[in-house]
Amino acid sequence: MTIPARLCAPVSVFTLACVAVCVPAAQAQVTALAASRAETVIVTATADPDDPAIVAQARDRLSRTPGAVSVVAAEAYEDRLAIGFPDLLRDVPGVLSNKRYGEESRLSIRGSGIDQSYHQRGVLIAQDGVPFADADGFSDFQKVDAMGARYIEVYKGGNALRFGGAQLGGAVNLVSPTGRTAQSPNLLRVEGGSYGTLRGAGAVAREYGAWDVYAAVEGLRADGYRTHSAQDQVRGTLNAGYRFGEEQDVRLILYGADIDQQVPGTLNLFDALNNPRNAGAGVVANSWARDQQVARASLQTHWRFDEGLVFEGGLYMTGTALHHPISIVIDQNIHTQGAFGRFDWTGEIAGHKADLFAGASYRQGSNNSRLYVNAAGKNGFKFGDGHQEASGTDLFAEGRWFATDEIALVAGGSWGQATRDYRDNLNAANDAAKTFGWFAPRIGLLWQDDSGAQVYANVTRSVEPPHYGALVQSPYPGFVPVQAQKAWTGEIGTRGRRDVFTWDLTFYRSAVQNELLSFNAVTGYPAAFFNAGDTIHQGVEASLDWELDIAPAGGPLRLRQTYAWSDFTFDNDPVYRNNRMPVVPEHQYRVSLRYEHPSGLFVEPALDWRMTSVFVDYANRLKAPGYALVNLSLGWTLANGVTLFADARNLADKRYTAEFGAVTDAALAATTVFYPGEGRSVFAGLGYRF
Repeated sequence: MTIPARLCAPVSVFTLACVAVCVPAAQAQVTALAASRAETVIVTATADPDDPAIVAQARDRLSRTPGAVSVVAAEAYEDRLAIGFPDLLRDVPGVLSNKRYGEESRLSIRGSGIDQSYHQRGVLIAQDGVPFADADGFSDFQKVDAMGARYIEVYKGGNALRFGGAQLGGAVNLVSPTGRTAQSPNLLRVEGGSYGTLRGAGAVAREYGAWDVYAAVEGLRADGYRTHSAQDQVRGTLNAGYRFGEEQDVRLILYGADIDQQVPGTLNLFDALNNPRNAGAGVVANSWARDQQVARASLQTHWRFDEGLVFEGGLYMTGTALHHPISIVIDQNIHTQGAFGRFDWTGEIAGHKADLFAGASYRQGSNNSRLYVNAAGKNGFKFGDGHQEASGTDLFAEGRWFATDEIALVAGGSWGQATRDYRDNLNAANDAAKTFGWFAPRIGLLWQDDSGAQVYANVTRSVEPPHYGALVQSPYPGFVPVQAQKAWTGEIGTRGRRDVFTWDLTFYRSAVQNELLSFNAVTGYPAAFFNAGDTIHQGVEASLDWELDIAPAGGPLRLRQTYAWSDFTFDNDPVYRNNRMPVVPEHQYRVSLRYEHPSGLFVEPALDWRMTSVFVDYANRLKAPGYALVNLSLGWTLANGVTLFADARNLADKRYTAEFGAVTDAALAATTVFYPGEGRSVFAGLGYRF
């Protein structure tokens, strides 16, 4: 795979940054490695002595993947305010996650869901393997409990095959703590600060012989930075397990949430930069909101049959009651059920080491969706009443065979089928049904030396069938002729740890067909979806940690840099030619410097830098300006289990557009699509583990 000339500049920038770090380190003749802590997100094939056992096992498992993966332990964000994915995944290279309001954000990996101006598609989001998405693949972020994970696994692109995923963006899986893996037997935590933010949480973890139980409850309220963006929510989790033997257990996980979220509207660019707290036209008068009650339950097992064979699987069901007044009122009752199972085998084939996983997943669900005229936030005249049925089946497998002790050949794939069945209760002429099917193969290569440094390459096919929002577009009858999005993606990369440096560098290129795109036909709902022609997504995901012990002056010092180059373009499109695709910045850079004193005191300044302006429209006529944000975290961990922390953001009070939706042509369409970024804010918290 040839790296294009326009890739050289961004790679050079990152290389120079690496050299700037390496040279001083060499001059100081640093010879000992300050071990990376559990907050490191880079997966390496060598054990980290400071990792908790459960996190170390996850890193070891993901290191077998011939592609870009990351692990984020809860330790990485426990000493700052973490509300949603922008806070949880901020140090994972190549993940674009920007806040819109509350927990609503964008989550895009390698350009997945690049068109989505609301909620999410293109990445499988799950907890303990149970998807947060509805059966048709469409999801929102409020259901995700940001504080409810022991660690988070990020599988980019085709590397999500372990979950049967065939989406362009891959998968993000939050793994819940148990009575055996929680960070402490007891937790009390309170935090708050700007915009009336206040959150309290408590958790207990216990073992009773073969039984273990983990229970947590959390309450959050906030007024929000913008007018009409307040939220109130309560969440609760119960995780109970019974162990029959070593690595043989059954586990019941229950989760519930009651979430009230006011919804601010989008603004034009001038107002987003000059009147950022404005709620938007008609928002307050019509009481825009997204209120929902969520219930999830799963019964899962992890069962080791012998030294070489393990089974993991489960059954689950989820339910959501949604009341969502915006320009109209959307009322939905959503129910989803499913099952999944996977065998993991390790052994030998023809005298060579080998391993294999193979499994299946099935999900099906319904959505009773009713649409009303918005009467000051209440249900007015009903003009829509539909019943949506959806299902999905995935069969998947991947195996590694070690030709030598250092080189593994990898092959696998997934077969999938998805159904969509729509009934319009007001007009039977709109009833429609459709089935999508696909096969997505994968091949790869993984090389690993004695130190654990790895080089990998793979080629994967991805397929994403359209969700109901794309298929059902009023006033068109039935399903519009939207096709499944398909892509071939190749990636090559390296990761590892050497002395005081830990690195992760990946180059990928995706040739996408029928990319699912959308634009705001008006400033509210609905949006219009369509298939583009050929598009190209290519880029670099890079991360470099430099860590050394500066004793006797103090404790460890860590410089962390992450950089993403995203070059997404149309490919000889009849309308948009070879224009750059909107929304995703071409260059994104984050750097932080963390100092820890032996007394438990830490301080970490950071810079988030969107280096260039970003196109807003497919016609490339309007740009949202780039920006740089200065942040500061500091805290003190005491010997008695108490942690104090402060989290200051956007210290320069920069006006910027954190998020926006795409439009077709800024010269022809309305551009009221911007979400302002939050101003200067300070949060503080206290945690007590005992």
